[in-house]
This record gives sequence, structure tokens and C-alpha cells, in this order.
Amino acid sequence: TMRLHMSRQFRWLLIITVFFLLAGCSGKMNPHYEEPVVSLHTFRALPQQGITPAFEIGLNIINPNRDPLELEGIFYTVSIEGYQLLAGVSKELPTVAPYSQADIILIANVDVLGGINFISSLINDPREIFQYSFNAKLDPGGFNRKILIEEKGEFSLGNRR
Repeated sequence: TMRLHMSRQFRWLLIITVFFLLAGCSGKMNPHYEEPVVSLHTFRALPQQGITPAFEIGLNIINPNRDPLELEGIFYTVSIEGYQLLAGVSKELPTVAPYSQADIILIANVDVLGGINFISSLINDPREIFQYSFNAKLDPGGFNRKILIEEKGEFSLGNRR
């Protein structure tokens, strides 16, 4: 009877655990949830204060949902011609109110090794037009899916003489 009693307790414990897991997930599995829109709106070099250059990256986040978007953190990288030159993380992110937008500013430092490799490639193959890639992963916390951003493009240094 002791074995039967423990078996019932285990079964009830399992049922209660599954119930709470499903209840917790149901709040995050909203069929009306729309993916937030994140776009890169600024990218500029900051005045140099140390030995490695720093850049300011500005993102605009649009929350198209009725619930606030509470971001736990972000991880981002910037590559030029396939060389990762910038990388960073931040947990200092605003809560984006329902049906609102917010701007966030990230400060990234140059990856020295990536920069050296990039400059070496330019010495061997000089060019004026460069391909860039910005990748970021925003973490909305909880059971929500990570928000992935990838923007690619090109820029030119203009006519150098």
C-alpha cells in the first residue's frame, strides 16, 4: 500500500507540474502576437578616446502588440567584407509600451584582431565599395522567441585620390 500511495502522489505531482507549465506557456503563446519590428537607423564613429575606435549603433524598435515589450538583453555584431569588426551586448534596454516605438543606442568597440585582418585584406585587394552585415539577437525573456535581426548592404568611401 505504501508503493500505491507513492505512485498516486507522483501521478498528482506530475499532473500539477504539467498544468502549471501549460498555464505559464499559454500566456506567451498568444495567437494575435505580432513580431516586433527592429531597424537600424544610425551607425556612426564616435570621437576616439582610447586606442580602439568606438561606434554608436542606433536601433528603432516598434511594438505592434497590446502588451508591453520587455527586453532582457541584446547581442549584436557588425561585419564588413565578412570580417567581424564590432561585437557587443547590453542589458540596458527600455520597455517598449504597447503600440509604441523606442530608440536604443548601443556603443560598440572595434575587435582589434578582426580589424587587422580586414586591413590586411584591403592591402591585398583595395576597393571603394564594401559589403556590411549587422546581426542582432534581442531577448524578450520568458518563453518568448528571440527576435533576430539581419541587415545587409553596402557603403562607399567615395572617390579617394
